[in-house]
Amino acid sequence: MATKKSVSSLKETDLKGKRVFVRVDLNVPLDDNFNITDDTRIRAAVPTIKYLMGHGGRVILCSHLVYARRIPDFHSYKDFTLFGLKYVFDCAVLITDLDFYADSDDVNKENVALIIDFSRMFTMVLFTCSSGRPKGVTPKYSLKPLVPRLSELLGIEVKMANDCIGEEVEKLVAEIPGGGVLLLENVRFHKEEEKNDPEFAKKLASLAEVYVNDAFGTAHRAHASTEGVAKYLKPAVAGFLMQKELDYLVGAVANPKKPFAAIVGGSKVSSKIGVIESLLEKVDLLFLGGGMIFTFYKAQGYSVGSSLVEEDKLDLATSLMEKATVKGVKLLLPTDVVVADKFAPDANSKVVPASEIADGWMGLDIGPDSIKTFSEALDTTKTIIWNGPMGVFEFEKFAAGTEAIAMKLAELSGKGVTTIIGGGDSVAAVEKAGLADKMSHISTGGGASLELLEGKPLPGVLALDDA
Repeated sequence: MATKKSVSSLKETDLKGKRVFVRVDLNVPLDDNFNITDDTRIRAAVPTIKYLMGHGGRVILCSHLVYARRIPDFHSYKDFTLFGLKYVFDCAVLITDLDFYADSDDVNKENVALIIDFSRMFTMVLFTCSSGRPKGVTPKYSLKPLVPRLSELLGIEVKMANDCIGEEVEKLVAEIPGGGVLLLENVRFHKEEEKNDPEFAKKLASLAEVYVNDAFGTAHRAHASTEGVAKYLKPAVAGFLMQKELDYLVGAVANPKKPFAAIVGGSKVSSKIGVIESLLEKVDLLFLGGGMIFTFYKAQGYSVGSSLVEEDKLDLATSLMEKATVKGVKLLLPTDVVVADKFAPDANSKVVPASEIADGWMGLDIGPDSIKTFSEALDTTKTIIWNGPMGVFEFEKFAAGTEAIAMKLAELSGKGVTTIIGGGDSVAAVEKAGLADKMSHISTGGGASLELLEGKPLPGVLALDDA
């Protein structure tokens, strides 16, 4: 991927008095009273915005908001039924619509796929509970609740538009003073945004003279505000957050300090195929954890009890293990696991060898011997990328493996090892452990991080000017 121009290349002569369209990712969680429960993404956008303000730019912020509550990481359809029909109702109420939720850039796609598949058995229930994909302005997804916090962080009064295009917006844009900031309403209230409609992109672009993309979390989306606008505005550059993401996720992977290790977790092999195959071309050590390991175990002839297994991916698991051998990559699978008699926080649990999971028991975390083995192997490394939890860390009883990895990476960061948390549930686990500030880099992108690690081009990055 070619190096892209950064906002730091724009000086006061490029920005003073200019209208600057900044695509940011303010997709933050809100509680039932529309209070922000985690302002990480707002704070991450501040350096770029302040730089533009400080150079006299007239800043126009554009973002989306589709955040939904976390859903437990179900290991099978049977696990899902343990939550009963009531949970289906709850999911429908919390999410509003599964299709809309699946469009979020932060969502655990594995969870959504399982729920959508299972929900076909309860079509009438979901039809009754779901109000359908929001069309037009939907108050619960408005960006207005973000204005006070944004104003506080920037030290000025941020103005808010009721839309992102139209005459009213144009009037507000014309009134932005040098160093001032206007926040547009949720760009995804317009269906043309996700369709990357050229006319809609032109309308957005007509508001400004300069384009800055600082929304790495949506960089894998070819949307009007992330890719389309860049065709009509020059210069088109990366913000500081975007640049940092690319420096770590591209730079560190392309030229890592050796030995280079990757830790890949998550519940399904199928969702991480691309990442694993790509990393096998680059890493010296590959650690696997999470629900996906049971597919690898079964491929080796182990008894896996009621653990999650993708029967149609057994040959793939075998081929990945063979590829690791051919490439000279040391692949480490857990040697012991924590098993449970049901998928629940209060389940009975015990530690067993990975090859001896009895019928009626399911693996929900890696065991203490595996934690020790992984920890000792990580001591030999200089660069580590982590994507995906080691177990069902949402349940305290099965969080030890994930927490141990987080603590180990924090320890190694203090010794000069480059530690990169590659988005998604790994970020949530690190934040839950209170270790986020100990890591070299925590990616703000879920799907974008995965696609970049897979070696896929990101439309939102390709659209920017080459350095």
